Amino acid sequence: MKTVEWRGKPVWIIHRSPEQLAGLKTQDPLLADPQSKRPGFTPKYAENEGRSRKPELFVCVGICTHLGCSPTSHFEKGGSLGADWQGGFLCPCHGSTFDLAGRVYKNKPAPDNLEVPPYQYLTDTRIIVGVDEDNKA
Repeated sequence: MKTVEWRGKPVWIIHRSPEQLAGLKTQDPLLADPQSKRPGFTPKYAENEGRSRKPELFVCVGICTHLGCSPTSHFEKGGSLGADWQGGFLCPCHGSTFDLAGRVYKNKPAPDNLEVPPYQYLTDTRIIVGVDEDNKA
């Protein structure tokens, strides 16, 4: 996981393995907004299962949508977060959990998925955060 800054907020860039991507498919029944349809947190190009332009790369703002705390990464499957846990993020302050696409689990304090900031690819291996089709530099 790499962290950069956008508008004073931490932005996480995460490379997801094929196994982690497969785990996303199993989580929909456990999530509050699995299709990311609530307005304001997901650009159109990220309204997909991985909430990303390319499945293997996930970009999100690392701030919990509950009270603005910073979740921690828990990429390992299972463990203390339960047998169904496929990896993701835990907000230690109030217990909200998010999968590896930043989608919030049901019955947690966070009301929404983690925000996907505007971003686009400059090359196959380089992105720019803060600029997309609707937000030109």
